[in-house]
This record gives sequence, C-alpha cells and structure tokens, in this order.
Amino acid sequence: MHRNGRLVRVKPGGAEEPLHVPPLVPRSAAEIEAAAARDRENPPLTGVQGEKLRPVPRVKTLRRALALTQEEFAVRYHIPLGTLRDWEQGRSRPDQPAKAYLAVIARDPKGVERALHASPGPSQRS
Repeated sequence: MHRNGRLVRVKPGGAEEPLHVPPLVPRSAAEIEAAAARDRENPPLTGVQGEKLRPVPRVKTLRRALALTQEEFAVRYHIPLGTLRDWEQGRSRPDQPAKAYLAVIARDPKGVERALHASPGPSQRS
C-alpha cells in the first residue's frame, strides 16, 4: 500500500500492478458479528485465542510482497539470513536503523538494489 492508500501488487521483477478493490459496503457492528458467526470456515476468535496470536512481523509482509524467499531477500538486501529469520519468527525485532532500511526497501526495492550493486566510484575504491 502506498502512503496515499493506493493498493498495488509488487511483481517478482519489482514492477507494481494496481489492485482494484471495490469499496466496502457499510455494515453495523451487529451485521458484522452476525456475518462472522455464520462463517463456519473462519469463526470469530475467542478472547483466549486472540491473546495467543502474535502480530505478523512487517519484514515478513514486505518479503512476501516482493515474492522473495528468506534466502533471496537476505542476499538481495545484504541482511544476515539468521537475523532475518529471527525478525520473522519474533525472536528479535529490527532496531531503529534496520527499521529505516526496511522502510527504504519497501518504498523503492529496485533503487536499493541498484545502490547496493553499483560499482564503487573513484573515491570509494581502495
């Protein structure tokens, strides 16, 4: 989702395809509860079930949106595979610099790739 609320699908090559989602029909809380109760395949969560749920780490959402495996994402963006797995499995969380880096990847994955794989300039060579 872009900052302006526009939904897109990120294709494996990094190109974006707009998603056309029809607007939701407004429903009252009672209508929502009744519809959820009728859904046998996905019944409403009980309080105990809800407490056991853990939020999906955003890095996993980002990686999946880019259609990359953990290994591909780690290699492409120079993130240690163990660190990526720890983030996705909730054993640790990205620190502030890592969160900033992930935000840049989310905004411009191809630009980050270009920057990481650019040949060093004359002042950067040893």
